[in-house]
Amino acid sequence: MKPIRQPHQAALTLVEVLIAIGLLGMVVGAIYSSWTAILRASKVGQQAAAAAQRERMAIQVIEQALNSTCMYAANGRWYAFVAENGPDAILSFVARLPESFPRAGKFGGLDLRRVTFSLESGPDGQKQLLLRQSPLLMEPDEDEENHPLVLARNVKELKLEFWDAKAGQWTEEWRNTNQLPRIVMVALTVGRPGADTFSQAGQVQMVRFVNLPCSGVQPVWQAPGLQPGGLRPGQPPVLRQPEPGQNQPVVPPPPQSAFIPGAPQ
Repeated sequence: MKPIRQPHQAALTLVEVLIAIGLLGMVVGAIYSSWTAILRASKVGQQAAAAAQRERMAIQVIEQALNSTCMYAANGRWYAFVAENGPDAILSFVARLPESFPRAGKFGGLDLRRVTFSLESGPDGQKQLLLRQSPLLMEPDEDEENHPLVLARNVKELKLEFWDAKAGQWTEEWRNTNQLPRIVMVALTVGRPGADTFSQAGQVQMVRFVNLPCSGVQPVWQAPGLQPGGLRPGQPPVLRQPEPGQNQPVVPPPPQSAFIPGAPQ
């Protein structure tokens, strides 16, 4: 009796299975690498956008503060305008700041504050642009000194120039601390994250020319008749009364055509 033969069934060989697995792995690897590249590019783009926004906000805060400067010459020691260039640049002045200014809610209704912008080294050794504030006639509190507001990181330079109206030229040093400059040029240079910060391609510079609206209130405008420095902020003016028989106001005689009651006609 002859055995019954079963019909032949096609099947994959081991080599074909290995080739199929290899092709599948290549497809999955290509998809994964593409997805990883997309995520990496998205992260870099978000970091660049956040850095650009932070840089714009930093220069905008400086510009907003300069547009709010105020100066009372009779109390120049309280309203000194201090500016220094260099690796530890600093810009400090008194301004009447709006409610939209950063950290305004911390000081309540004390809108007349001294603002100080300074370059200091951060934890990573890179320069940071910091902002500190304190109400006028008050020392900065410990929290403001130890935890200032970081406006920008990886700052390469903060350059300040001032327009000297008397000399008719720009100067990098402002010595008249009891006066306000007419125009201030602020140049902030920041390194881009992930770029070669030693080349100009890895840096961005923002420049603003701020025309200060306040030229300073002169002592004679604060309290006529008083000597400069005779008042403190918040102190009402005290006018001297003339002694009897001295410094009496001179009343001009009336015109001859004027009628004076009780006078002989």
